Amino acid sequence: MATLFSHILVILTLAAGLIWAFDHFVLLPKRKASLALAEANAGAPLDADARHNILREGAIAENAHGVFPVLAAVLIFRSFMFEPFQIPSGSMMPTLLVGDFILVEKYAYGIKDPVWRSTLIETGKPERGDVAVFKYPQDERIDYIKRVVGLPGDRIVYRNKQLYIQPKCETGMNPCPELKALNVAGVNQGEYRSGTIPLERYREVLGEVTHDLLINPARGEPTAYYFQQQGNRIGEWIVPEGHYFMMGDNRDNSTDSRFWGFVSEDQLVGRASVIWMSFVFDRSEADLLPTWIPSGVRFERIGGIE
Repeated sequence: MATLFSHILVILTLAAGLIWAFDHFVLLPKRKASLALAEANAGAPLDADARHNILREGAIAENAHGVFPVLAAVLIFRSFMFEPFQIPSGSMMPTLLVGDFILVEKYAYGIKDPVWRSTLIETGKPERGDVAVFKYPQDERIDYIKRVVGLPGDRIVYRNKQLYIQPKCETGMNPCPELKALNVAGVNQGEYRSGTIPLERYREVLGEVTHDLLINPARGEPTAYYFQQQGNRIGEWIVPEGHYFMMGDNRDNSTDSRFWGFVSEDQLVGRASVIWMSFVFDRSEADLLPTWIPSGVRFERIGGIE
């Protein structure tokens, strides 16, 4: 849907711009020539109303002239600066909740054209721990949001609900980095639930980022569904060059790179930077108001994203 909206916005902006340009550079000179001829025939300048009637734009050109700057501004802002997203699922709990509305920095991972998504200007690369929006590799019409766990060349191991990372051994690095478990510390249990099951909340250090995650102690690891990379054991992956390994913070309720593989650089949309609004949607079908109308606002959640 987001991709479709981008294409529609580009088409509308282009159409409005072409109509305005055709009127300004082709039809307006003809109207000015008609005005000059009318004044020459009259032998004197025409009054304001007559001049306005001759020089006035047609209805289509007038509307295009009015909406083109607005459409162009929205297109530039949305394509190259910030794009709003709504969190639809709980896969990034507790960092992001259903009903959170976020802004995504479109320029964080390169300035890209809004149609073919080719990089026009390099501005940066994802860093370990970023919360990133990207095109779902198995259906690029869908936008996903997860946390960047593995960078190109990293070895990632997820075993017994513990994340291990071995950073890429760069040229000249001696000794090479070792495979290490990420530091985690318990926070609480029961603040969040999956049905009747209390979830365990942990604090994890991922690169330069410290964030919280959730573990469901009653759920086993679905290793039978893990993406198996050729040459590696189940639950182990080597991130290819130009790709990234993504995971949700709600580890046992997230369909992520463990299941469908890696995200390529050209599928990156941007970095989630701030929650600008957070609504609660807990109405039932029996309520007087529709379920899509918010039942409350979580003002305390407005702010930056860790």
